[in-house]
Amino acid sequence: MPPPPSATYQRLRHTIAERMRMSHVVQPLMLIELLGRRSPAPAQDVARRILGEDVTQIDYYTERVKRMVGKVLTGNGITRCEKGSYALVGGDELSDPKRDQLLDLCRQRLDAFRQQRGEEVFAHRSRHRTPISGSVKYRVLTRARGRCECCGAHEHQRALEVDHIIPKNHGGSDDLSNLQALCFRCNAGKRDTDSTDFRSLQASYARREAGCVFCALEGSDRVLLENELALCITDAYPVTPGHSLVIPRRHVADGLALHQPEWNAVVELLKLRREQLSAQDATISGWNVGLNSGVAAGQTVFHAHWHLIPRREGDCEEPRGGVRGVIPARQNY
Repeated sequence: MPPPPSATYQRLRHTIAERMRMSHVVQPLMLIELLGRRSPAPAQDVARRILGEDVTQIDYYTERVKRMVGKVLTGNGITRCEKGSYALVGGDELSDPKRDQLLDLCRQRLDAFRQQRGEEVFAHRSRHRTPISGSVKYRVLTRARGRCECCGAHEHQRALEVDHIIPKNHGGSDDLSNLQALCFRCNAGKRDTDSTDFRSLQASYARREAGCVFCALEGSDRVLLENELALCITDAYPVTPGHSLVIPRRHVADGLALHQPEWNAVVELLKLRREQLSAQDATISGWNVGLNSGVAAGQTVFHAHWHLIPRREGDCEEPRGGVRGVIPARQNY
C-alpha cells in the first residue's frame, strides 16, 4: 500500500534537501524527469534528461553545428545564421502539412542511415567499446591539473575529455600511460589518425635554470602580477615611468618558442598591467610592446621577456616610427 500523499511529499523533500549526496548532477535530474510526468520513465528518457544538462555534450555539438552542419546548410542556401541563431530560408512560407511531410522525409533518411551504419552512427563520440572508469578519468584529469594537455584550456573554459594517445582502433590500450586530457576541440581535431602525446607540454612548464635572474623571481616581492604560467615585474632600468616586463615562468630563451597557453598567459598580463598603469597615470597616451630575441636583436638576459613601455606626449623628440627605432637610421620613413 503506497504512503499517503503528504507522507510521500515529506519523504521526497527530506531526501532531496537533506540526504541526497551530490557527487554528480544525476540524482536531481532523474527526479526532475519523474516528477514532471505521471507515467513511469524508461531509462533512456532519464538519460536524455541528463544529456540535456551535460555541458560537454552541448559544447561539442555546438561546435559541430557551427563548423559543419550549419556551415554546409547555410552555404547551400537552406539556412541562414544571424547572431548565432539559425533559421530556414523561406521557412515562413511552409504550411503545417508541408512541414510535416518534410519532417517525415528527414526521419526516413535518419532511419535508413541508422539501418546502414548501425552502432557506428556515433562512433566519433564513443571511440572505444569499453567506457573508461570514473576513477581512471579522475586520475587523468588530476594529472593534467584540469587543463587540456594540447592547448592548455582550463576545464572551466572548455569541457575536457580523456583521449587515447594511440587510438583504440590502432591497438591502443586503456592503460593510464596511454591516456591524456584534451579539450573537446583538440580531441576532435586529433581524431583517430594521430598518436601525438601532448603530456610532455605540461611537464615542460616546470623548467627552471639555476642562476637565471628571471627564474629566481618565483615568490619574489618584485612580482606585481602573476598567473599560472607568467609573471609581471617593473623593469630594473626603466625607459619611462611604469616600464614593466612580462616573463614566462618556464625558462625559454626565445619568446617566439612559447607554447600557446604561455602566449595566452603573457598576453593576459600585458593587458592587465596596461589597464593598471592607465588607471594610475592619466598622462599615458601610448604604448610600445617589444621582445628582444637573440644577441643581434639586443637580448642580454636569455630568458624570454616582453617590455611594456608607457609613452607620453613629449617623452622624446621624435616618436614617429616607434619600434623601428631599434635601427635608428630606419626609424623615420
